[in-house]
Amino acid sequence: MTKAVEFFFDVGSPASYVAWAQMAALAERSGAEIIYKPMLLGGVFKATGNQSPAMIPTKARYMMVDLQRAADYYNTPFKFNPHFPVNTLMLMRGAVAYIDSPRFHDYLNAIFTALWVNAKDMTTLDGVSEVLNAAGFDPAEVLTLCERDEVKTRLKDITNDAIERHVFGAPTFFVGDEMFFGQDRLDYLERALQ
Repeated sequence: MTKAVEFFFDVGSPASYVAWAQMAALAERSGAEIIYKPMLLGGVFKATGNQSPAMIPTKARYMMVDLQRAADYYNTPFKFNPHFPVNTLMLMRGAVAYIDSPRFHDYLNAIFTALWVNAKDMTTLDGVSEVLNAAGFDPAEVLTLCERDEVKTRLKDITNDAIERHVFGAPTFFVGDEMFFGQDRLDYLERALQ
């Protein structure tokens, strides 16, 4: 029986980016299936009373150093985005819109890379459109998909599922009922898959 990892993430989370960049290699080493769960981190924060570490100055300073340390450890390109925090509602709807499509990983690669490698301004429709165009997506089509009721509902459902399972931040992983939080727990996650 193939083990599965549920990966709850938000593209606006730099820690989610660092973890996402490791998922293909982790799946190959462990033989596990990665089940991607795009959630709205702002909704999780609101429901749990949590907030981004970036909102607490001493934690923010440490987070900047630790994220770079993690990216260096994994040999993952990383540049903190000066436009952080980013409202990711539309970006996460886009992830949900493509989740069952062959272009899902293309979409994630385009968005994560724009945010956390190229430090693009993804706070405007023009900025998002430029990134989508460069990745071979039709921005108008993506926007249309993002407005579909079934996409909005699925994002809410995944976010509510995360909240019900006591997720409080991103990235969060589950192997069965066992929860692992943070890009710095990938070694624990991999051991759970052995």
